[in-house]
Amino acid sequence: MNILILGSGGREYSIGLAISKEYEEHNITFCPGNGATDKIGSNINIKDYKELASWAKNNNIGLTIVGPEQPLVDGVVDIFKQEGLTIFGPSAKAAQLEGSKVYMKNILKKYNIPTAAFIETASKEEAYNFIDSMSKTPIVVKADGLCAGKGVIIALSKEEAKEAVSGMLSGESFGDAGAKVVVEEYLDGYELSIFAVCDGDNYVVLPAAQDHKRVGDGDTGPNTGGMGAYAPTPLVNDDIYKKVEDRVIKPTLEGMKKEGAPFEGVLFIGVMVVDNEPIILEYNVRFGDPECEILMPLLETPVSELFYKGATKQLDTLDIKIKKQFGVAVVMASGNYPYGSSAPAEIIVDDIHDEVLKENSHISYAGVTKDGDTLLATGGRVLLCVGFGDDIQTARDRAYALCGQVHFAGKKCRTDIAYQALK
Repeated sequence: MNILILGSGGREYSIGLAISKEYEEHNITFCPGNGATDKIGSNINIKDYKELASWAKNNNIGLTIVGPEQPLVDGVVDIFKQEGLTIFGPSAKAAQLEGSKVYMKNILKKYNIPTAAFIETASKEEAYNFIDSMSKTPIVVKADGLCAGKGVIIALSKEEAKEAVSGMLSGESFGDAGAKVVVEEYLDGYELSIFAVCDGDNYVVLPAAQDHKRVGDGDTGPNTGGMGAYAPTPLVNDDIYKKVEDRVIKPTLEGMKKEGAPFEGVLFIGVMVVDNEPIILEYNVRFGDPECEILMPLLETPVSELFYKGATKQLDTLDIKIKKQFGVAVVMASGNYPYGSSAPAEIIVDDIHDEVLKENSHISYAGVTKDGDTLLATGGRVLLCVGFGDDIQTARDRAYALCGQVHFAGKKCRTDIAYQALK
């Protein structure tokens, strides 16, 4: 099958890498891809979605997979479907579950899905009054629109919460994405990422993962797009999975049908577990990055089959199989991340002579470009070192062993990925 993958990050690289290992007859094209995706397939760069849909028809693309959120919110799925193309992802209307935090919180409220107490508003005065009425801190302040995973402020005081609201509503913090804000209570528990692949009616739940958002060890410093992840997490049991299915996934799919926006694609559920009860923090409408980089290799079921059946309403015919392994991904970032850009730097990867490490680890490339045959670190999050093992400690050790084989000027990474599971 000819497969088109939209996106340029580690998430899209990992999807392509997993598919490339399935069947030799798959031909993979990335749009736009990055400096390393040409090792898996070919790259094209067509920015207009109608033009891209025309290209896909002319090149017999049998399946298109959308990686990032922006094309989904912009309606790429609708455009491709109008041309009779098979594409995996939600419609623009359904993608508002991520495109607007206000829309998402109101869906949760309308369909009685457990979430934190909140207010959504474009009024500074209304937000301030709600903040003053709150009995405890921290307080969570979120910009309504897309902010590449960075539009959430956890304010430690009411004054700090008001400053965050003021910065967002003025446009100073996140531009138009902050035209409306959500202010909500802070939930004290542990956070999980749970992914449900949906076809509008049916769904498949993948192993729960934990992401590490903050830039520094011990969860210190500012939020990032994610500095590492591991899966499956031992912090989830069958009881929590069942509660998420019954109280969250099923009512969401039913609710979205009632809204005239059946949900197809990946429902990324940000869960806070408080006293063994799952409370929903947020929805995203695509795989998380870096969670995707560990979930794809843990699938025993062919990844292309999962996406194709998700895109063609056939998930009820899929017998999903997961490897009995653990995965840990460690993000290697540029020196100034997440504060600013860094100068391009050549990436050198040492030859790996340890056969066990070679067979149980790999690199997923993200913020990289090519200069001739030289691979350069040019993004904030440059690449991910991914390790696998029969337990989390072994997977983690292999991920960090691979980190030691990778060199570029200014490289940095957290040293404590998966610490929650290894306490």
